Amino acid sequence: MRILKTQTLRGPNYWSIRHHKLIIIRLDLEDLATRPSNEIAGFYGGLVAVLPSLVEHFCSPGCRGGFLSRVKEGTMMGHIMEHVALELQTLAGMPVGFGRTRETATDGIYQVIFQYENERAGRYAARAAFRLCQSVVATGQYPADELAQDLRDLQELRQEAALGPSTEALVREAEARNIPWMELDARAMLQLGYGKYQKRIQASLTAHSTLLGVELACDKESTKRVLGNAGVPVPLGDVIYHIDDLEDAIERLGGYPIVIKPLDGNHGRGITINIETWSQAQAAYDAASEVSSGVIVEHFYQGRDHRILVVNHKLVAVAERVPACVVGNGRDTIEALIEETNRDPRRGDGHDNILTRIKVDRTTWDLLDQKGYSLGTVLADGANRLRKAPKLYSDLVEHK
Repeated sequence: MRILKTQTLRGPNYWSIRHHKLIIIRLDLEDLATRPSNEIAGFYGGLVAVLPSLVEHFCSPGCRGGFLSRVKEGTMMGHIMEHVALELQTLAGMPVGFGRTRETATDGIYQVIFQYENERAGRYAARAAFRLCQSVVATGQYPADELAQDLRDLQELRQEAALGPSTEALVREAEARNIPWMELDARAMLQLGYGKYQKRIQASLTAHSTLLGVELACDKESTKRVLGNAGVPVPLGDVIYHIDDLEDAIERLGGYPIVIKPLDGNHGRGITINIETWSQAQAAYDAASEVSSGVIVEHFYQGRDHRILVVNHKLVAVAERVPACVVGNGRDTIEALIEETNRDPRRGDGHDNILTRIKVDRTTWDLLDQKGYSLGTVLADGANRLRKAPKLYSDLVEHK
């Protein structure tokens, strides 16, 4: 077999009006052009052993196991590649189901069409399905470690392209209203709709977000002044630009506990909360100054941290930001518990994931030292925080 061409479709197309995200492979079956699956020794058993979940594919018979019955009776390799590419994506957390395979006017040349959720993952699934089918044809099996690597790669591609919690909420609402959307190549923007009705968004910013509003939101101190002048309670604090001013700023606040954060940072970067000692304050200042030249020093108030999404002056979604923690089981060390927690496929690096990977950093070490723990400590039971600063998103909770 040989892949002659791979195309990516991103809108209404010849193959489907409803399914806009499609991969098209032009496939030359070569020596398999006259050999359906039932004439390839060991192919059916090998395919079922590698991907037993293909039993859930109904295909044209319209029943569970329908596709596998077609393979057993005899179908062409292009049709099989279509279903394998769909199943690999589904196993990697991207459920897709639409596909078509059609023979062209040239003998042995097929058009293989299948749906994708993420473009790069879809193209990867095409290549992985090709390798898998070739291996089963040649050897009757596909190495388990290669399949596991394919699924890991697909999951990584999905995570890299994941939308942030706020953007995800907007996209899901657009889908609920049958509004088509697509990712644009410029500045991480999304397009909702087509033609003269199209709208573009960047994260939760739209064309209706004013420049003044965006600039103000990026300046924490100015935002606090505007809110304070409007009668909204805000924490006392100072802005400093040199560590020599840190001690005086803490004294003006009346001492600890305090919060230190960058003046114009975002996504929780460089923030340290519940600081209670001078050494912690110095380390926190260094972390904040790496993000911004200006550093805010404020009183610390205990409470819960939420990220909210407002659309058209209405609250539509809230995400609680929960400090990273692991739960002891009396057997595993803290390091092992962190590794196990990070295996959650919802976790990734950065704010674009619903859950963030737990990283052992300065804040983690400080907290472990305070509790007399190390990474080798075995926790009996219960949740133990590994960070003070909220860097971990919980599940998104929608408020109606």
